[in-house]
Amino acid sequence: MKDILSEIIANKRFEVDLQKQAISIEQLQEGISEAPAIRSMKQALASSMSGVIAEFKRHSPSKGWIKQGALPEEVVPSYVKAGASALSILTDEKFFGGSLKDIRTARPLTEIPILRKDFIIDEYQLYQAKIVGADAVLLIAAALEPEKCNELTEKAHSLGLEVLLEIHNADELDYINKETDMIGINNRHLGTFFTDVENSFRLAGQLPQDAVLVSESGISSPETVKRLRAAGFRGFLIGETFMKTEQPGETLQYFLQAIQ
Repeated sequence: MKDILSEIIANKRFEVDLQKQAISIEQLQEGISEAPAIRSMKQALASSMSGVIAEFKRHSPSKGWIKQGALPEEVVPSYVKAGASALSILTDEKFFGGSLKDIRTARPLTEIPILRKDFIIDEYQLYQAKIVGADAVLLIAAALEPEKCNELTEKAHSLGLEVLLEIHNADELDYINKETDMIGINNRHLGTFFTDVENSFRLAGQLPQDAVLVSESGISSPETVKRLRAAGFRGFLIGETFMKTEQPGETLQYFLQAIQ
């Protein structure tokens, strides 16, 4: 099967170059002072009874359109009302149908932390995340060399952003260090988009037990969340399970009730 991650990263490099031509990094830096205050996603997950990170997601490279006309001003308040611990908002346009505008729209509507979920390869994207009001960013080990990942983590922290470091297998454990805010295990292989939630359980024992652990992708039942929590996870990033339904917020509400 075609390596989807390589295609996404190649497009992301092209996309960021275009964005730099339109708005320089110096211009972004000037806008930082007006950015909203940061809320800690790490603390929110560590103190939450459920730990569900509800995701706003319109499209998937493997599934196609999930909810094409979804609006953050409708979905986000319903997620918050239902009891989400944090939000994940896809900002990749070509492959996921999202944009930075989705975070900008969502930010005034809630006080819970927002994760910018994208394929971050350049510090330029960190400035973007800060300006639109994100509290944390996703850094994907499979998309970055270790040195680059460390550089971006340091830069994110200098901007007051937390980092969710995403790994998929034991070969990427070396990316984890004392600067890592949260460790995410992606149950979806980013090359093939094959999903196996058992991946989180396989890696759980090899992860620092004092870290805030997040299981990402392929979680569709409250029972799975209960099992993951028993294995040491405190965050559960769930998108399609909610977004594919008519009322994502209501679906989340029933999901959370079933966890308790």
